[in-house]
Amino acid sequence: MSSTFPRLLLEHARQRPDADAIREKEYGIWQTRSWRRLADEVARMAAGLAAAGLQRGQHLVVVGDNRPRLTMAMLAAQCLGAIPVPLYQDATGAEYVFPLNNAEVGFAVVEDQEQVDKLLEAREQCPQLARIWYDDPRGLRKYDEPGLASIDTLLAEGEAWAARHAGFFDRAVEAVQPGDVAAMFFTSGTTGNPKGVVHTHRSLIDRAQAGAKFDRLTAAEEVLAYLPPAWIGQNIFSYAQWLACGYVVNCPESAATVTIDLKEIGPTYYFAPPRVFEGLLTSVTIRMEDAGALKKNLFKTFMDHARRVGPDLMDGKPVGFMDRLKYRLGDLCIYGPLRNTLGLSRVRVAYTAGEAIGPDLFTFYRSIGINLKQLYGSTETAVFVCLQPDHEARADTVGVPCDGVEIRLAESGEIMIKSPGLLKEYYKNPKATEEVLTRDGWYHSGDAGFIDATGHLKIIDRAKDVGRIRGGVHDGAMFAPKYVENKLKFYPFIKEAVAFGDGRDRVCAFINLDMEAAGNWAERRNLPYAGYTDLAGKPEVLALMRECVEKTNADLAQDEMLAGSQIHRFLVLHKELDADDGEMTRTRKVKRGAIADKYRVLIDAMYDGRSEQFIETAVKFEDGRSGSVSATLKIIDAKTFPAVRRAA
Repeated sequence: MSSTFPRLLLEHARQRPDADAIREKEYGIWQTRSWRRLADEVARMAAGLAAAGLQRGQHLVVVGDNRPRLTMAMLAAQCLGAIPVPLYQDATGAEYVFPLNNAEVGFAVVEDQEQVDKLLEAREQCPQLARIWYDDPRGLRKYDEPGLASIDTLLAEGEAWAARHAGFFDRAVEAVQPGDVAAMFFTSGTTGNPKGVVHTHRSLIDRAQAGAKFDRLTAAEEVLAYLPPAWIGQNIFSYAQWLACGYVVNCPESAATVTIDLKEIGPTYYFAPPRVFEGLLTSVTIRMEDAGALKKNLFKTFMDHARRVGPDLMDGKPVGFMDRLKYRLGDLCIYGPLRNTLGLSRVRVAYTAGEAIGPDLFTFYRSIGINLKQLYGSTETAVFVCLQPDHEARADTVGVPCDGVEIRLAESGEIMIKSPGLLKEYYKNPKATEEVLTRDGWYHSGDAGFIDATGHLKIIDRAKDVGRIRGGVHDGAMFAPKYVENKLKFYPFIKEAVAFGDGRDRVCAFINLDMEAAGNWAERRNLPYAGYTDLAGKPEVLALMRECVEKTNADLAQDEMLAGSQIHRFLVLHKELDADDGEMTRTRKVKRGAIADKYRVLIDAMYDGRSEQFIETAVKFEDGRSGSVSATLKIIDAKTFPAVRRAA
């Protein structure tokens, strides 16, 4: 039976009032709220918002890291039939202007002074933004802005208002229906203004329950909420499924303490994009490079064994007695301590999504006993479309359709989806809605892929990005840029990559170094450098990048369909791609069109056969200042390989 988020909250408060609901680490100490206390505070906050004038159908912006009182603000808005709109906490004030005006937002709840400053900046262009409440008062004592107050003030006003309006809260919650709009999430806007994706209580709760049923989630799970609340993936795992299952959500003290907090909590249900898993493995690799010879050899011996038999053990396949015994010894000496170091010793289910994950990276985690799996979904589908069952986790698929989902392939190869979790609409954008939703309820995913013989879905690339090589020896060959970029990013030294080739006679690419991994590599070779730009231009680093590119080419040559996507020429960019410079979205997706325009001179140089090119680029620093970075970039030729012909 369909429910609503406020009703789920009140059910937990009634059935298990003293059970832990949400924790927050503050000044090094974990503070816990029970379901009863949480429900009481949500009721007071809802009354405060009602007293301030928030009405059914209006929008409330929420900005900040994961904090219990920001989560309560979302629930409080939903109790009134209003619609929470989480925005990315690392966006600039200018980036808030469009969503604030598009959704006609008059009310906002934010975390701290940084977010207050950005919203006050945006308010100059959004005069309807009348009220802003903040959670953390530090630095705000002397602010004298109309409509600015603390959440403590909001709660106090709510308590007084509720005393004058007996029964208001219960009536408001009862009036909220499953088909009502529950939240709006703005897309990352890779090709223009972001679109507001409208979801109902029914669509979000249905997908949350489908995912919970698939992986047998219970109220006993522990989850660490550390990803941006504005991203629907975080919202599903730490909000929708939290309320559907009743497990405990833990909010880290800060972004800097996430690794420590992860170890302290030891989550049982964990989600991270591949870049987080890459970062964890990179930290392990760096530590092992600095270890003594005995530890290195021990680690290598047992990890080689783990890669050979670990995945089979995870998948329930038969493994010989001696291999099993050696694995248990390795678990005692290496794998167990390693899982504990990573903070994943209690993980029962771990998911990754958003980007393809490298097979070596995927195998590493499953080898050491972590049940890492992949899923497929998007903001418009409320995340859960395909999930990998236990014992069927593979690096090259994203799983099987989960409960209630139908998938079909359009003639173009685009994946079409029918699901109870589909968006209601794009807010104030009927044209865009019509483009993605057919009249008979199918959603155009925009992804190209196919169902393999085992019933698992394989993703090739974004359908609009799949192109063709024109001219040269690979004339007419398929070009899948994301597929190529992900293969490059499988190497720990490469953080980002952008491939070009559609309509051209060969593929060329930009590469961004992973500063931590590449810097450590340079330091171990006594290679001095004065920052990213200097390191990116070192001949030794360029040789390392050529090795990575050529290994990628050799791998691509094994796939006859994609052999034409091998990289002929590349360069290492002089700066890291950055969302503040308009090169990436806040979810770290490359803005391919913006990069092609901004770095046109570099692309032309690669295709014109030049060996180097000077470029100067405007950048924004973390403190808000503007400046420029310039360099003469070397353009490197890479070896390519003939396609491997498969026997018919």
